[in-house]
Amino acid sequence: MVDNAITLKEVSIGYEGTSVVSGITLTLPQGASLALVGSNGSGKSTFLKTMAGLLPALKGSVDVLGDKPGLQPLRISYHGQSHPNSFLLPLRSIDVVRMARFPARGLLRRLTKEDEHIVKESLSYMNALEFSEKPVNALSGGQIQRVFLAHTLARKADLLLLDEPTAGLDVNGAELFEKLIYRFKTEGKTLLVATHSIKEASQCDYVLLLDSRVIAFGAPDRVFTPENLLETFGLVARFSANDLLIMG
Repeated sequence: MVDNAITLKEVSIGYEGTSVVSGITLTLPQGASLALVGSNGSGKSTFLKTMAGLLPALKGSVDVLGDKPGLQPLRISYHGQSHPNSFLLPLRSIDVVRMARFPARGLLRRLTKEDEHIVKESLSYMNALEFSEKPVNALSGGQIQRVFLAHTLARKADLLLLDEPTAGLDVNGAELFEKLIYRFKTEGKTLLVATHSIKEASQCDYVLLLDSRVIAFGAPDRVFTPENLLETFGLVARFSANDLLIMG
């Protein structure tokens, strides 16, 4: 029997008492992947922050990895959309990725040889080793995104919460991300990915289609119907044998 990584029952999420999405009920098995799809302001980021324990649910029952959100910090890695430049100003890329190992070791303990191997292997995996000694504020947006994806990899977490992880990536970076997602899947990680990309979302096991409410939840081929996409984006969708074409 496969345990569920996430179980939500009649959950409302939002900020300071104001609901962004309400009535969310779903279960996600451990090792499964879920794409959160919707336009800006639809509730994708709010959903991820709630699962990470950064925002309290306004209503309902939320279970993440058998506990309340935020109570399993060593098993969860959250990759947000923005990164605080003032905090990163004096840091090199390698320092950012090393920080991924601090929760397991503690701020006052030295990283082990194994930790350093994980850090360098993660940077190498994202083709970021060549600028690992450069300050983060000297990098391009795509390079910064690679560094933070390397940070996510180095956490060795069981649950990955990724908010628009391909934003700013060039074609090569996007290909590296696809490779990273495949690796996470083969390692049995549970993935939640917020994205605008239908193609990216179609590679996940489940899709949650949002527009300040739940439009649909289920397998991609069941969720990505012309009717659901029209209701979510105001777009008409046409299916072909190999792809999904979104038309205005």
